[in-house]
Amino acid sequence: MSDAYVECLVKAKTSLTARLLKYVLIALAAASGLYSLFAVDFIGFLGMLLLAGGAYLLNLFTDVEYEYLYLDKELTVDKIMAKSRRKRLRTFTLERMEILAPVQSHHLDEYRNRKVRIKDYSVGRRLQPDLRYTMFYEGGEKIILSPSPELIKIMKNAAPRKVFSE
Repeated sequence: MSDAYVECLVKAKTSLTARLLKYVLIALAAASGLYSLFAVDFIGFLGMLLLAGGAYLLNLFTDVEYEYLYLDKELTVDKIMAKSRRKRLRTFTLERMEILAPVQSHHLDEYRNRKVRIKDYSVGRRLQPDLRYTMFYEGGEKIILSPSPELIKIMKNAAPRKVFSE
């Protein structure tokens, strides 16, 4: 057993629509709260509670980070919501992985026309330079990740014929 251990935390992009909706819900909740305070209205108070709850839930599900944990030829992906809740999404073993290469790599040319399910556990946007990687797993899944160079180096040492860094 190898004792390789690497942890990597990636913040996913929050869409502009979700951010705007969150601010609109907060503003409407504040307006409804002020209305219920001055008019002593139960409906306004109930509306404020519903709008504030909606803003909280929207923030919970749009403030997302992904944590990649590599330990002993297994890559575990966790989803962290609003820095308070953690959910284990998947565990990938290197033996079942077909290839891991940068998104625009020529090593992925023979995989491009496959009909597969796509799972995006990356930053969610193309950066300059694009540091996202694509992993084909068990022939039926395409997983997009944003690993650190240290994580790629450890995975390349464990599976040199499956992991490409250029």
